[in-house]
Amino acid sequence: MTDLSLVLFDVDGTLVDSQAHIAAAFGAMYAASGRTPPERSALLSVVGLSLPVAIARLEPDLGPAECDQWAETYRAAFATLDGYHSPSPLYPGAIEALERLHGLEDVLLGVATGKSRRGLRHVFAAHDLAGLFATCQTADEHPSKPHPSMVDTACRETGVAPARTVLVGDTAYDIEMGRAAGVATIGVTWGYHPEHMLRAAGADAIIADFAALPAALRAVSAVPA
Repeated sequence: MTDLSLVLFDVDGTLVDSQAHIAAAFGAMYAASGRTPPERSALLSVVGLSLPVAIARLEPDLGPAECDQWAETYRAAFATLDGYHSPSPLYPGAIEALERLHGLEDVLLGVATGKSRRGLRHVFAAHDLAGLFATCQTADEHPSKPHPSMVDTACRETGVAPARTVLVGDTAYDIEMGRAAGVATIGVTWGYHPEHMLRAAGADAIIADFAALPAALRAVSAVPA
């Protein structure tokens, strides 16, 4: 293990404001299914889970094969509705925070996301982010959050100990994943789960904007932010 620190970020709801595109893709998926969609709040509450797992939570009577079929419908709709033509925007302050951390000699950055590898590549291309991250973990290679596999793998790939790793995310699934992996966690309130859910999940710190991230990193970890 090295003396470097690792800061892992969720993507949807943490770095990228994809709410409108996600809701539209869910709407297209339900339209194709012939079922009535649940309330928007219910749809957004499962963001962060791997897509088939999210669909199973929304429609528990569906079998695995049907969830996979619905997931393909969602992905096709998302590729059309979203950012392949009009990218979901970064949250205010996100790029400045990432570039500042990337410029620190002893800090590595990573991603732990429920997005597919293809979807993550698109986000990176749209916002010129690829060069900032030393490790990228997606739903294609891992069990759904809150399983710790993404964080465990990121630590192994970078050689950074969990004690020197922080996970930043907007959902209880992120916080639970980080806790299961033994890393510090910071919840952000601008995403898909409200502050009380982040606190209940055990977040070590909670921030309301990216300007507060450096102080939160110093408070919860060895990151020299």
